[in-house]
Parts: sequence; structure tokens; C-alpha cells
Amino acid sequence: MSTDSTSLGTQVFTITRADLVAYAGASGDHNPIHQDESVARSVGLPGVIAHGMYTMALAARAVEAWFPGAEVVSFGCKFTNPVVVPADGGVDVEVAGVAKPGEDGLTTVALTVTSGGQKVLGMPKAVVRV
Repeated sequence: MSTDSTSLGTQVFTITRADLVAYAGASGDHNPIHQDESVARSVGLPGVIAHGMYTMALAARAVEAWFPGAEVVSFGCKFTNPVVVPADGGVDVEVAGVAKPGEDGLTTVALTVTSGGQKVLGMPKAVVRV
């Protein structure tokens, strides 16, 4: 089996405030920093921010698109910078990846997740069985 790394095409996801409302309803995370501008600013944030788990889910969606039907063995990251979502329009989150095949049909995918040119997830990595 080849152990060469393969760059995966960058995927772009746009997050809107409506997405945050829908995610809050689905997840049960109704923290007002994800919906209320004044609350977000009152705690020192630059504005309403996306849920970290929602941003992580978008990265997982990219992995699924690159490896449809693969079993996700592990997926992890650190939340390093907020994704600020404007009241009007949306904000893009870009997910890029590099896949490196390993043993036992496992492939490690090192991810880069950015918004506005800034990394928003630290050390994001997935391991899939293809």
C-alpha cells in the first residue's frame, strides 16, 4: 500500500445566523453568545460566534464527502478561535485536508479549518477506515 500523502480539495461551508438557531435547536445548546450580539459582546467576544461543535461538524462533513461511506474511527480537535457570524449574510469556513494511508485500511486525515484566513480549529484530525 502506498504511504504517500494526498491533498484533498478544499470545501467551503457558509454559516449564517439562521444556521446557529437551527443548530441550537438540534443540539440543545442555547447559550446566548451564539444568537445575541449584545450578550456576546458583553462577555468580550467580537460578536455572535458559531458553536464550536457546529464548526467541528462541518469539518466532519468534509471528511465524509472525501470518503463517502467510510467508517470514522476517530475525530478530534481543539477549539482555538471563534467563528464570528455577522447579522447579515454569512461567514465562510474552509476545510482542507491531507490524507495519509496507513495500515489495516486506516487513513489519517490532517485537517486545516479556517475562517477569514485564521485557523479556527487546532490540530483537527480524523482517522477513517476505507
